[in-house]
Amino acid sequence: MTEQDRGPTWAVDINGDLGEGYGNWEFGNDADLMPYLTTANIACGFHGGDPVIMGRSIDLAVSAGVTIGAHPGFPDLTGFGRRIIPLDAEEVGAMLTYQVGALQGFLRARDLELNHVKPHGALYGYLLGDDTIGHAAATAIAKVAPGTLIYWPAGAGDSVYKKVLEDAGHRFVGEIYPDLHYAPDGSVVIQRRKQPTDVDFARAQVRRWLTDSVVETQDGSLFGVGGTSICLHSDARNAVEVARALRDEVESLGRSLAAEPRVA
Repeated sequence: MTEQDRGPTWAVDINGDLGEGYGNWEFGNDADLMPYLTTANIACGFHGGDPVIMGRSIDLAVSAGVTIGAHPGFPDLTGFGRRIIPLDAEEVGAMLTYQVGALQGFLRARDLELNHVKPHGALYGYLLGDDTIGHAAATAIAKVAPGTLIYWPAGAGDSVYKKVLEDAGHRFVGEIYPDLHYAPDGSVVIQRRKQPTDVDFARAQVRRWLTDSVVETQDGSLFGVGGTSICLHSDARNAVEVARALRDEVESLGRSLAAEPRVA
């Protein structure tokens, strides 16, 4: 079920950004978080992740029956991909090809297929806010990962990035961010350093979204969003508690849980 096809009985997807450690440094508890997810977005080495972690993250997802996608970001290990790096269009296209292709290599070695692509952190806003960058990013994704789903913020509106990918046959999955805050205009407030999540607030955001298709913004106003997926960030110290609570909230409202199918 895609954002455009959302009906009264659509299944909820819970996706998590995983594999974001590097070498001896680990962020989040992917093994404990995985059972609460339906979809995993695996870091591809630039904002987090390394070859060993990428392989281990795929194996964790397979063991848990979780669908796998690529989570490419800016080449910014120090800032965890949450700072904009003013790369040009050629550089953005090349780094997306490089990262998505790397994860595909690990998947092919296990006879698995890439389900989706979801840009990470500050890269999202960069490619949505600049037509030239968005076109380069979309063209690169369409060539290296044809037919995959594309995750992006529910309520983000149209962009060159979206149009190019839709014209190439990709379907979009809108996601909400209950463990982050929304500005009054509906944009997501990026945390440079992830803070512990207010579990009760996150549950309330999911409840609002499921019942009324809105989220609460920082000034207390409500912003309308569609989408079919809930995103969780694994680097919050209480990420597992949040995941458990949000999955419970979805099920308490009588909703089913399932990964977004690549084929409609």
